[in-house]
Amino acid sequence: MKAAWSLTRADERMLDTLQRQAFDYFPTYTHPRTGLVADTSRPGAPASIAVVGFALSAYPVGVERGWIGRDEAVGHCLDVLRFFAGSDQSGAVDATGWRGFYFHFLNSETGLRAWASELSSIDTALLIMGMLTAAAYFDAATPAETELRKLANTLYERVNWNWSEHDDDAVALGWKPECGFLNYGWQGYSEAIVLYALGLGAASHRLTAASFEAWTVTYQWENIYGIDFLYAGPLFMHQFSHAWIDFRGIRDRFMHEKDCDYFENSRRAVQVQRQYAIRNPRGFSGYGQDCWGLSAGDGPSVEPKVVAGRRQAFYGYAARGVPWGPDDGTLNGACMVASLVFAPEIALPALRKLVAEASPGARAVHASGVNATAGGEMAWISEGEFGLDQGLMVLMIENFRSGLLWRLTRSIPCLRAGLLRAGFTGGWL
Repeated sequence: MKAAWSLTRADERMLDTLQRQAFDYFPTYTHPRTGLVADTSRPGAPASIAVVGFALSAYPVGVERGWIGRDEAVGHCLDVLRFFAGSDQSGAVDATGWRGFYFHFLNSETGLRAWASELSSIDTALLIMGMLTAAAYFDAATPAETELRKLANTLYERVNWNWSEHDDDAVALGWKPECGFLNYGWQGYSEAIVLYALGLGAASHRLTAASFEAWTVTYQWENIYGIDFLYAGPLFMHQFSHAWIDFRGIRDRFMHEKDCDYFENSRRAVQVQRQYAIRNPRGFSGYGQDCWGLSAGDGPSVEPKVVAGRRQAFYGYAARGVPWGPDDGTLNGACMVASLVFAPEIALPALRKLVAEASPGARAVHASGVNATAGGEMAWISEGEFGLDQGLMVLMIENFRSGLLWRLTRSIPCLRAGLLRAGFTGGWL
């Protein structure tokens, strides 16, 4: 008897279609001059530097899958690397960045700060991770690929990681020219593990080992539904860093003490999400063993309604999580897809159901949010597509199918050095 997660030919076709559709977001929503990629497909959306990082990582997948030619993919990567190399790093209110970091949102046409956004430590890290991934893949001795690698390494070394470590070893979430550092640093387990790995691996201006320890002492180990795991409510926190870093079998001090690793922890987080949906304590429509996935994403902004005898508000864009919320009945398809690498026996049946059950099935997977409670007769589905969702799907489906991104990043010396400085041992290290 086949295991519940054994792939059929229909599954392979489904994954290929979903991955290709997600990949197509990047060439479609890339500015032809700056190479910046729109945060969402909605008209007028600014560029997101994190989405650019996902795009740079998705192009190797596209080449391997035959969806884009190698030279064209290199051209897209070079466009945006050249832009960042020559960008305004003055830190002014209308600049592109400062000290090697970049503002979270940029005007796609000009490349200057948009929406009065913050200079973002995590989004810069996701951007840099994409640059280094592209550099690891495009390894030919051609002038274009040689330039790509040189630019990626230069831009990585330009980041003053240590500057962001401003208050008792805590790394700041961000900085604004109007007010300086934001009033809080990284606390509690999250997607920031890739930020620490890159910051610790730099040849100069690196984070201190104390910064990583200062972060891990804020971790929250919980037992929920009989499952022991390192808590973070939204699923994306258990997934973003894993899109690039293979955490199977490598452990830092914290995970050694818990006899666990971050990959296994993410598998447990998926189990917790599923158990929460089965219990459905707030009585939302559609939740169940094959319908789960609370994460950051778009949601309905509609009038409150009565749900299970209480007045339920709806939150618009929010980071939803379990079991303590926030939760307004909105699920995210991308985090379900990304769970394939951790718990295929759970994620694959859920994905089959989502794609097959409703006529807008594929749209529901690519949408940032789906809410069966708010939508009345028809489920509410987020308008357009969000680049972070598409990038996460491209990378995690590929890691599930071939492990390509994990193989590439294991060869990046600075990433390896950063993990070792953070105290990771074992496995591929």
